[in-house]
Amino acid sequence: MGVSHLFVRAAESFALHVDLPSGLGPMQADECEINMETFTLFIDALIREYARSNHVILRSLMEGFLATGMALVERGGGEPPTVRSSSEDPSIKALQELSRRHESAMAW
Repeated sequence: MGVSHLFVRAAESFALHVDLPSGLGPMQADECEINMETFTLFIDALIREYARSNHVILRSLMEGFLATGMALVERGGGEPPTVRSSSEDPSIKALQELSRRHESAMAW
């Protein structure tokens, strides 16, 4: 089982948490199709949840997933609306920095 499989499984859990579809399709050969519009809305909802929460453990569980998700949205040519509207929020800035590190570690 590869990292992408784990990411999809985490997305399934987070989708239940925010009651939205993730936009990720079924796994095939350690890859999946991404509906970018749905995925961007999903990641945006999670970013809003992250920014509103003061629950340390929830935020910690979300950080790695969100950083990877934000990198995927950026690679798809998008940007979650909350990132644009909350760019001065220190927690959003930290997620953006982590997302840049994740993006640089991803294969093309």
